[in-house]
Amino acid sequence: MSSLSLTRPCVRELVPYTPGKPIEEVQREYGLTDIIKLASNENPLGPSERAREAICQAAADVWLYPDNDCYHLRRAVAKHLGVEVNQVLLGHGSDELLHNIGLAFICPGDEVLMSASPFSQYEFTAKLLAAKPVYAPLHNWRYDMRAMASLLSERTKVVFLGNPNNPTGTIITRAELEEFMSRVSERTVVVLDEAYFEYVEDPEYPNGLALVGEGCNVICLRTFSKVYGLAGLRIGYGATSPELAEAMQRVREPFTVASVAQAAALASIGDDEQVARSLALNREARSYLYGEFARLGLPYTPSQANFVWVDLGRDCQEVFVELLKRGVIVRTGDIFGAPTHIRVSTGKPEHNQRFIAALEEVLSAVPAAQA
Repeated sequence: MSSLSLTRPCVRELVPYTPGKPIEEVQREYGLTDIIKLASNENPLGPSERAREAICQAAADVWLYPDNDCYHLRRAVAKHLGVEVNQVLLGHGSDELLHNIGLAFICPGDEVLMSASPFSQYEFTAKLLAAKPVYAPLHNWRYDMRAMASLLSERTKVVFLGNPNNPTGTIITRAELEEFMSRVSERTVVVLDEAYFEYVEDPEYPNGLALVGEGCNVICLRTFSKVYGLAGLRIGYGATSPELAEAMQRVREPFTVASVAQAAALASIGDDEQVARSLALNREARSYLYGEFARLGLPYTPSQANFVWVDLGRDCQEVFVELLKRGVIVRTGDIFGAPTHIRVSTGKPEHNQRFIAALEEVLSAVPAAQA
């Protein structure tokens, strides 16, 4: 008997998550020392000085287990979001919160609605709980909310909505979300994954927390990994109704939010200077990339996040490898069902310029895909 037969059938169907290629791995494979990573939507500014100082101070106490309730951070997040303390969610990154949503609400045979080519953790969560993922098509790289609403059924237990969407950077507008919510039954939980919400400039972007305040079965998720530059500490947060929050608290493992992460997040929250610097850098980077992509004749999707989705018209894996040889790491689109696209994170000016210079070389070396 194969050892694999001991695993649950749904586990045998899972595909392990493939993260953006680490800098250290590229150094080992290609013998390079000067590498830039524009693959995982990290903030190139890193954490603020406040957070760095808090990390150093908290390091002295890492021999102690962290505060399991995250007492001080929970209250700071509640104040920051304008919700009650018993509505706050905290976890080891937003990924843990997504996992806990599955544990708390999804039963075998339930349907879990998401977009086609979704953020992998949505699909992973559904399949791990032996639920059925249901995929709504994208239209012009945007959520088609009417198509998604048409797929709602009495078996729909959870809906995952990335807003802005990863990997395309597009948003669901306020009107689209309101129309969709009018179609959702009381037995369905809608998850608004707003990991990139700070970067959004479109005035039609909806306020997910407003739906929480209206008593909808909505879970609004955010993160300290992006604009606050704390990706390496893994801390996600959010808010929902007290009842849904209590259910998620029941399935939460103990001590998942490290003490150093709590200290850094507490120092970062409400740090307007850090946010302003990050948004200004991102705005400048997006504008530069748009201009260069237009100059190179590459169709791109205007983004409301800290990355840009661009069609190279070539096999993205070939381009990816050639960029690696030049010390530039990006994210390929084939994992999202788009074999000629890449997703490139915004970087500092020198990072963006180096990426474009390397890309020009690669485009001349890699043949265009056959129509």
